[in-house]
Amino acid sequence: MKILSVAGKTVIVALVSLSMIGTPAFAKPPEGKGKPEKAEKKAAKKVKKDKKGKKGTDVDTASLVMAGVTVAEARRLAVDYRYTGYKSLPPGIQKNLARGKPLPPGIAKKMVPSRMLSRLPRHAGYEWRVAGTDLILVAIATNVVADVLSGVFR
Repeated sequence: MKILSVAGKTVIVALVSLSMIGTPAFAKPPEGKGKPEKAEKKAAKKVKKDKKGKKGTDVDTASLVMAGVTVAEARRLAVDYRYTGYKSLPPGIQKNLARGKPLPPGIAKKMVPSRMLSRLPRHAGYEWRVAGTDLILVAIATNVVADVLSGVFR
């Protein structure tokens, strides 16, 4: 006794196949792989605001040390010791290099030359670094940028 003919089996196989084809369309995209506007909305929700309603960083910048030297003074030291002509950072990384933010990963950091380092102010728990054309003061324990002196080594 035959229940289904060959044509009936073909129709059933076709219907099952078609129902499986549309299933991935309903799947949720992996984290961080959705539409850009959704990512922007999530990022906007994560930004903390201070008491005045301004957007801020996670780090309290009042607790960070100031450089104690001006850009002009640091630039004069760099010129005197001939530490100029460095290449600047790419714009995306340069934008993330700011006071109170963690040092961006993968940034090409160099130590300040010892002759110039001896003339810069010392701060316990902080060290001077060179990133592109900028002189930066970084908290050693947290890797947070305490101060940025832009264009010192240009």
